[in-house]
Amino acid sequence: MAAKKNAKTKADSAGEGVQAHGGVAAEVTDEVTQVVEYAAGIDVAKGFGMVCTRVPGSRRGSKRQKVWRVNATFKEITALMDHLVCEGIQRLVLESTSDYWRIWYYLAEAAGLDVWLVNARDVRHLPGRTKSDRQDAVWLCKLNERGMLRRSFVPPRAVRDLRMLTRTRSRLAQDQARHQSRVEKILEDALLKVSAVISDLFGVSGRRFLDALVAGERSPAALAALGDYRLKASKAKLEETLTGQFRDIHATEIAVHLRLIDAINAEITGLDAEIEKALPQVPRTAPVCTACGVAGGGHAPDCQNLGVLLLGLAGRLDEITGIGPVNARVLIAELGTDPSQFPTPGHAAAWAKLTSRLMQSGESSWNGRAGKGNPHLRGALGQAVMSAAKTDTRLGAMYRRIARKRGKQKAIVAVARVICEIAWRLICDPGARYIELGPDYYQPRSARQRTRSSIRQIEKDNPGKKVVLIDDPAIAGTPGSAGPAEPAALPAVLSRLPVTY
Repeated sequence: MAAKKNAKTKADSAGEGVQAHGGVAAEVTDEVTQVVEYAAGIDVAKGFGMVCTRVPGSRRGSKRQKVWRVNATFKEITALMDHLVCEGIQRLVLESTSDYWRIWYYLAEAAGLDVWLVNARDVRHLPGRTKSDRQDAVWLCKLNERGMLRRSFVPPRAVRDLRMLTRTRSRLAQDQARHQSRVEKILEDALLKVSAVISDLFGVSGRRFLDALVAGERSPAALAALGDYRLKASKAKLEETLTGQFRDIHATEIAVHLRLIDAINAEITGLDAEIEKALPQVPRTAPVCTACGVAGGGHAPDCQNLGVLLLGLAGRLDEITGIGPVNARVLIAELGTDPSQFPTPGHAAAWAKLTSRLMQSGESSWNGRAGKGNPHLRGALGQAVMSAAKTDTRLGAMYRRIARKRGKQKAIVAVARVICEIAWRLICDPGARYIELGPDYYQPRSARQRTRSSIRQIEKDNPGKKVVLIDDPAIAGTPGSAGPAEPAALPAVLSRLPVTY
């Protein structure tokens, strides 16, 4: 017994100061890995899909695997989904190949199967193996069986319908911008610098100039007279910029683009009406009274909020600085309205690729690039940020504050993340409303912090100078001052300070 005790003492003394292997273990809670007994996977191609199913075999621990090809037609896929339902498939996994996965996903969803769409980047086979559709289907099914895949976000049908309309509208708006840019290039070729003196080439005055040029008017004085009285440019300046070498070929080109722009504007107006019709079909978009629980904008007879105007989801999102009604519908279409999709607002921002990634190699660690994310959502948030940057609000102050220190691109991403998180909070809480915090939200709160910030800014604007605070002789002896007045010492203090004229 004594020998064992001495041996233990020697071991403790020998290991003193040496950390145990792995250190102190941290207690973590991992997600429960679901092992799917009845699994299926489909490797999607354009005209067909390779289907693999793995179900329990006759012997314990064995699997019965079957792989076959199914053509991508409505009839064959419908029959396939009925067969998978009869097999008792617990989860079906599809690879997101272009848009070819849609017919498989929609019909599987209609058949009542638990279908997952996964990113092709996550289901690549191990390197060095033979590449074939059959092996890809088997590998996809095995990953599904062991719960090693992440599900991509596919919204329900009502949100998908709204998303198709909003995305079509955004593409038409992009086409309209391209035609407008082309018109400006044609004017540059005609030596007319109209866009340099008016802010909107396709506003009231700009459209008058373009229509007159297409109609055959070439006199600079007659064209300048068409300008609106609200233009900042004078008639002489307009006449000077409308003097050039505008020819009939330029008029023909501009006429084509103007007709296309007018047609696109008409289509956008029609799409706005269709979006208004589709928006009420999306769940959780109607106004809800949080006091009585009545949805649709009304109140119960005994509701304490009787007479209070309630806004729908699109109206509450429109209250965010810079969003606007068009981008509010885009946020609903892209983020969806299911609160269980993203547990926190940070998850929604991370899904939109608005958060930086932590990168580490050895002793070095840095923030990686945020990524591309959803281009339609990012585009709407970018427009909202640029609109908010011009306002005297909290988001505008945040943009200017970050842009001064880290540049405009990082400021756009940072403010877009804040807007995305605010939008998700409003989506999850039907009673939440956006509250403007004001442009002084980031200003120092206490007098001491404001003083230090002002001194720091003055010293930054005047290199080589130092700001020193001294007591005022007139009030130094009053109650609450730092000490008794010393007028005689003031010249001595000032004589030691650098003088600036």
